[in-house]
Amino acid sequence: MTETETWNATDPGVLRLPSGRLVRGRGLRHPLPAGPTPSYAVYLLGKKPPQVPWESHWLAWPDFRLPRSRTEARRVFREAWERAAEERVELACGGGRGRTGTALACLAVLDGVPADQAVEFVRRHYDRHAVETPWQKRYIRRFTP
Repeated sequence: MTETETWNATDPGVLRLPSGRLVRGRGLRHPLPAGPTPSYAVYLLGKKPPQVPWESHWLAWPDFRLPRSRTEARRVFREAWERAAEERVELACGGGRGRTGTALACLAVLDGVPADQAVEFVRRHYDRHAVETPWQKRYIRRFTP
């Protein structure tokens, strides 16, 4: 893994997982941050996102809710976590906090953070307002690798 293939740890929205993997979370309502673009992105939205010039996956996930398919979500999170070892992986929803924070917390669980500590981990290292609803917190507590 080289620095040019992954994110810079100081870039806006970048979360360093305990393994050293770097993933970027962001809100799609905000401008694309300066610097490198993702090589792979997961868009957590209730409707299909616009096309982007990099590889992406749409995970159907209405705002303030949970993923429509938990089975697909687990598969998508696993792929994002695996790809983050060597690629610039981005997870994004409208505002970059609720769904994105929930997804980042699930990646943290995949990376070894205990599920009951994942929300705190993401709030401390990504955004103090990440994970917005009680059911998102419960989803993370019940998420298993």
